[in-house]
Amino acid sequence: MMSYPARALTTFLLTLMAAPFANAARGPAPVFAVSAGDPALTTRLVALSPSVGANEARQVAYVAYTTGRELAREWQVVWPPGYQNFLVHQGKRKGGLCFQWAAELLARLDALKLRSLELRWAESFAGTFSEHNVIVVTAKDQPFARGILLDNWRYSGRLIWGPVYGDPHYEWTENRPELLRRLQRTAIAAGVPRRGATRP
Repeated sequence: MMSYPARALTTFLLTLMAAPFANAARGPAPVFAVSAGDPALTTRLVALSPSVGANEARQVAYVAYTTGRELAREWQVVWPPGYQNFLVHQGKRKGGLCFQWAAELLARLDALKLRSLELRWAESFAGTFSEHNVIVVTAKDQPFARGILLDNWRYSGRLIWGPVYGDPHYEWTENRPELLRRLQRTAIAAGVPRRGATRP
């Protein structure tokens, strides 16, 4: 029977090897955000629908970019991300697992009280060693498939973004119950329970 460190190292290696090649023929990879005011990301968010406010798009781009940078410092993130996962499981880092990046970003974006944009919890390879979670942004009442993914985990705090469908490395599906659970958990921590959210 493998020891815990051996199992953790095996998990790290499987994660590192499996994810990048899963759907290599699907489309172009998401691109890096170039700054907290990335004009391409802001423009793409505005282009989701005529109803999307330019100021909200700029706020989302800013928060997504700065969240990754701040958490990378706070969690002492190292490259590659699978190695950070290993360090977290060993108790040597406080955070840096993909769902932690997504949960932190969700909480910060939710605090913006967006009116024209909607937040979605997305997952790929759910329930496997290669499971990955990101936040997807759509226009209000727009289908998940039209969304833009925001991913801080893949490049250790450097934000990448792109269409939710077309990502060559992952096939994204929406998990609405997980979104509600995460929002409820954030609200409880802040002392303001949300209506309609499921229990954590």
